[in-house]
Amino acid sequence: MKKFVKVGNVLLTVVLTVLSVAWIYPVFMILINTFKQENAISTDTVFDLPTAEIFAGLQNYITAIESQGFLKSLGYSLVITITSVAAILLLCSMCAWYITRVNTFFAKALYFMFAFSMVVPFQMVMFTLSQTADRLKFNTPWNIWVIYLGFGAGLAVFMFTGFMKSIPVEIEEAAMIDGCNPIQTYFQIVMPMLKPTMISVGILEAMWVWNDYLLPTLVLDIKEYRTIPMLIQYFRGGYGRVEMGPMMACIMLTVIPIIVVYLCGQKYIIKGVAAGAVKG
Repeated sequence: MKKFVKVGNVLLTVVLTVLSVAWIYPVFMILINTFKQENAISTDTVFDLPTAEIFAGLQNYITAIESQGFLKSLGYSLVITITSVAAILLLCSMCAWYITRVNTFFAKALYFMFAFSMVVPFQMVMFTLSQTADRLKFNTPWNIWVIYLGFGAGLAVFMFTGFMKSIPVEIEEAAMIDGCNPIQTYFQIVMPMLKPTMISVGILEAMWVWNDYLLPTLVLDIKEYRTIPMLIQYFRGGYGRVEMGPMMACIMLTVIPIIVVYLCGQKYIIKGVAAGAVKG
């Protein structure tokens, strides 16, 4: 029996290693091509490592930063990501606290509505969303967080609610006996205990908002506001020619920060998801 378990573990390790390489390989290909000259990317040498003849150094990165308004787009993406994630964490955690502590039909119906929102395809609402965002003036980087809050609330409330059910009510009752009002109880007692779930939800939502292309394209004015994913789509040189080197450099500049954030917080993601799966 032990021999079969050992063989199964070896096979599982081999399969997962192959899958990991398959996922990492495209990113590696983009990385090595950022150091090549433009003419070497679109030829048979696209899969080769950079050599002295085709090595471009950091020129592609310099071009990516200096042209097409990269820094401006980076600023828009940062504003959208930070405001959206902050709103999701604060408001959805408060909502989850209300749902778990108020045993009413309305609270239960509210929870099921949030859970149902996770299975509704975005394509069903994207055309009406664009018109509604224009009418309500939610079409700028400064207030698009309201829309992201609506679409990200389902997962956030689901995870926060699962974790809240594992928190003993007696802790909050003791705080209220000591004179804390509900606001003080939430910020001083409940929120510190939500740290693992807060971090995991924050990372997952940040990855989604940072990499999102479709929603900003539908809502924002493309000519005036371009997030990083939108900028990559429109990264063109003279006469509409796509500049592959700078575009790939732009992709790496976009991908690396979110990968670093994910690697630093992956242990909290596992803890948060496990905590959010607790049944009440």
